[in-house]
Amino acid sequence: MNKINVAIIGGGYAGMAAAAELASRNIPVTVFESARQLGGRARGVRHNDTQLDNGQHLLLGCYRETLRLIELVGGDIGQDFLRLPLQLDLHNEFAFKAPRLPAPFHLLFALLNAQGLTWRERIKAARFMLALRHMNFRLPRDMTVAELLAQHGQGTDLTLKLWEPLTIAALNTPVRKASAQVLLNVLRDALNRARADSDMLLPRIDFTDLFPQRAAAYVERQGGEMFLSSGVEAIVPQDEGLSLVTAQGTHSFSHVICAAPPTVAAKLLRPIAELGSAVTQIDSLEHQPIYTVYLQYPAHVILPHAMLGLHRRYSQWLFDKGRIAGQSGLLASVISAEGIHQELSQEELARKVIAELREEFGITEAPAWFKVIAEKRATFCCAPNLQRPSQQTALPRLLLAGDYTAGDYPATLEGAVLSGVRCAALIS
Repeated sequence: MNKINVAIIGGGYAGMAAAAELASRNIPVTVFESARQLGGRARGVRHNDTQLDNGQHLLLGCYRETLRLIELVGGDIGQDFLRLPLQLDLHNEFAFKAPRLPAPFHLLFALLNAQGLTWRERIKAARFMLALRHMNFRLPRDMTVAELLAQHGQGTDLTLKLWEPLTIAALNTPVRKASAQVLLNVLRDALNRARADSDMLLPRIDFTDLFPQRAAAYVERQGGEMFLSSGVEAIVPQDEGLSLVTAQGTHSFSHVICAAPPTVAAKLLRPIAELGSAVTQIDSLEHQPIYTVYLQYPAHVILPHAMLGLHRRYSQWLFDKGRIAGQSGLLASVISAEGIHQELSQEELARKVIAELREEFGITEAPAWFKVIAEKRATFCCAPNLQRPSQQTALPRLLLAGDYTAGDYPATLEGAVLSGVRCAALIS
């Protein structure tokens, strides 16, 4: 089999990034997605005639590959996103906002003028960032974020108000478990290069429409094929290439990119003896949840900002979808990583969030409805020195894509996209 024709298992951000990148090089692509829609764990869902996402995601200005591919397949970054300068607001407890100064002065100014910290704490935070910059954001050895913060004297209040929210937002892993080096990789790219790299981009459209659906249309225009509700049952190595077994039959390809979720990928790889090491690495991954509570209030209900946080509450981050996407009265509460919220029923959790909104913002009206979306295995637990499987497997023509594969980033959209782009680059 001399002709290159590539199968991609999974139509999430990793798989569709690989598909779009290959299609841009006029390489034939066939995508098999087991679900009825594209997007994977970053997909649009409908509830009560309202368009939601299965979880709120935030892009940063430094997510260059994701933004590049969105534009490649027809997106418009200016129209598709509400773009905000770096800011963190924990309602009535802590706030900082970066001015339009060159990096890293924008961050130092924000830290030195932060509200809710003592002057001593602000100096400590600024010194910590300067120390990280001096060491080029590289540690001699990886450790937990909690250990790194203790080494640099950040203190309990500073940790709870600044570093813990940033760590959970970036890594979806508690500071006591999170890799300090991976956090530093994110801080390096977001805070140490161009000022715009730290901008926060809030999507105005759902995550399926934002990229995967556009990428599918782009792939088809380039001659590729998309198959939804078409799960792959087995990967069979051949003398030249690989075959995929589906309910519709067996299909042969020169290369296969497995961009399925890690548990599905492990199931497909397990029968192939040469891939035992990759399967062991996938099996060893722990996972962390993300819960999103959507609440539809009357149209006049708004929050002070499009996005803000709460301090030591069930709700960690709140998104006002009216301010972001014109969905008046629709609020989203995001609760990342493990915690006591997992012990509550979905209705109990929604009632806790409703009570917090009433106490924090005086919202006395009852929501017309609520919807709790619980992704219990939303991301891998980003622990220190974690061994993640490489994109290149022991079979040269079989590649792995996904935010859990090897790379500098945690389980983010950019990490997923980068893995897909790397897989495409390995095919020639």
